[in-house]
Amino acid sequence: MSTQSRSPVYLVSVNTVPERAQKVIGAVIDSVKDKYNIVHVGNSTTIEGVKPLLESIQPPPDILFCASMWTPEQQEEIQRIAKDTLPNIKTNGTPTGLHTQVGPDGIVKYLVEKIDDIIAQK
Repeated sequence: MSTQSRSPVYLVSVNTVPERAQKVIGAVIDSVKDKYNIVHVGNSTTIEGVKPLLESIQPPPDILFCASMWTPEQQEEIQRIAKDTLPNIKTNGTPTGLHTQVGPDGIVKYLVEKIDDIIAQK
């Protein structure tokens, strides 16, 4: 099946460093392009910006990724806001501090390994 025939999966990120989000998610998208047509459609650098970002994107995003700089409590809040705003959105919180431990390549590897489970979420 070619990439063109699959419907796009729209993804937003919540990362205080948008350039890093773009780079990491770009590498994830590239790694899974044979399987999924993922499009990174936005990034919020703040928790307060999550709801307005989600509401502003049409069609609505399918997935939200929280970066590892957020505490577990912040990730929980971000994911709750996402689900309250878009009940069908799939979310993933990268373990806090993982970027510091494994660097951007480790984050890409982690997300590529998790993507099937994330997309399969109900």
